[in-house]
Amino acid sequence: MSDTQRHPFLHGLSKHRGAPPTVVVIFGASGDLTARKLIPAVYNLGVDGLLPADFYLVGYGRKPIPDDEFRGLAAEAIKEFSRRELVPAVWDRLAARTSYVAGGYDERPAFDRLAQHLAEIEKQLGRPLQTLFYISTPPSVFAPIIANLGASGLAARYVGEPHQAKVIVEKPFGKDLASARALNATLRGVFEEHQVYRIDHYLGKETVQDLLVQRFANAIFEPLWNRNFIDNVQITVAEEVGVGSRGGYYEQSGALRDMIQNHTMQLLALTAMEPPVSLGAESIRDEKVKLLKAIQPLDLGPNGDVARAQYGAGMTGGRKVRGYLEEEGIAANSATETYAALRLSINNWRWQGVPFYLRSGKRMARRVSEIAINFKRPPGTLFAAGDEFDLAANTLSFQIQPDEGLGVILNAKVPGLETRTQPVKMSFRYATTFGSNTPEAYERLVLDAMVGDGTLFIRGDETEASWRLCTPVLEAWAAAGPQGMDTYPAGSWGPPAAETLLARNGHHWRKP
Repeated sequence: MSDTQRHPFLHGLSKHRGAPPTVVVIFGASGDLTARKLIPAVYNLGVDGLLPADFYLVGYGRKPIPDDEFRGLAAEAIKEFSRRELVPAVWDRLAARTSYVAGGYDERPAFDRLAQHLAEIEKQLGRPLQTLFYISTPPSVFAPIIANLGASGLAARYVGEPHQAKVIVEKPFGKDLASARALNATLRGVFEEHQVYRIDHYLGKETVQDLLVQRFANAIFEPLWNRNFIDNVQITVAEEVGVGSRGGYYEQSGALRDMIQNHTMQLLALTAMEPPVSLGAESIRDEKVKLLKAIQPLDLGPNGDVARAQYGAGMTGGRKVRGYLEEEGIAANSATETYAALRLSINNWRWQGVPFYLRSGKRMARRVSEIAINFKRPPGTLFAAGDEFDLAANTLSFQIQPDEGLGVILNAKVPGLETRTQPVKMSFRYATTFGSNTPEAYERLVLDAMVGDGTLFIRGDETEASWRLCTPVLEAWAAAGPQGMDTYPAGSWGPPAAETLLARNGHHWRKP
């Protein structure tokens, strides 16, 4: 059996095998994201033969770690978090080209040492390397890192492809519109836009990428993808867990910043954008920006377009859990929302009059991320009267996690002599059709950045368009403090205020 038969992800990826000789430098190399996602992603790319023949990995962090110890930590991360077991032959090749540099993020001499380390690698190799800087640190040090990459000359080691430096910036990208603009300005002072890859790992998920295929490769969907046939769209990003030990961080974030401004708005943009002129990165990102700019300002009044809440005590996974205000590190009078819901209106020809509902929360009934396209009901003529006709509106749902796939709700005749109807669901799951060993989002995203494909990354004007919508909401909530904050029991699907948000249009939240 060939590689592409065993792993459909590899089929058609010949362009990815053309990555130039590359060194990936991870800032925040001793952090949780590096261990859980980045090291396993690089390793699995190596297993699939998708790393360039001359590939090097350099960790950078404040904590002094000898090279051998860093390699050992990386091996342990692969054993614990990789979707595949550690294969010594593969890891040994990668480990031999893995090293570590210690230094502060605002320490200019440390960046000079990093530059010297990279120069020594190139000298031994005898050829230049594309440098991919991955900033996986707290956002408070994004700007110092970028500034030092510029001041040290690391950002301009080579001019022009294929060896020009690139930078991947993790979320959160800013905390409001002003900070996002400032961070974009900092980046523009050091890098060109085509060198910058703002990452949102949701865009690397198979079902998110499948949105474009379903819309534009199937003639049965796109003709119906408009206000004439669609009644409403619901996007849910629900977490079963609470804040845990991250209370200090979450108090500075909240559901709107943590999930809706980035992940959920990206799902909205891909769902509602106009057809791009090509599959090129800029064509797709142009359409996403147009869509985000077409969203109308939100009504922030008492009966407006937003709802927020905090989870209270309840039951999750068969056990009792405490409420948000009782969690470690949370102030007794906290005004941070653990749940947020928005009702959006898009002012363009395709979507005029179709409400888009977005929600995200912690301690909800179960972990699920879903896009649900709810179609209008057919005219009530043939099957309108009588209890024997159990009819539901048709729904096309994209499940992004935990079980990637899609489903369609149809109305069908129940077997028997009488004419009775019942809603049924047709489902497709990636694991069932393509196997359970589906590559993780970070594998695709790291690979795309190496080859210079920005399709699944966020452009600077996208971030600002999203923050432009969300910042007035954050400012209004900050001014109100705890006043107007709703609550919901842990293990539920959210607060009454969110149900009211939909009820005003005669809708209700579906239960994924």
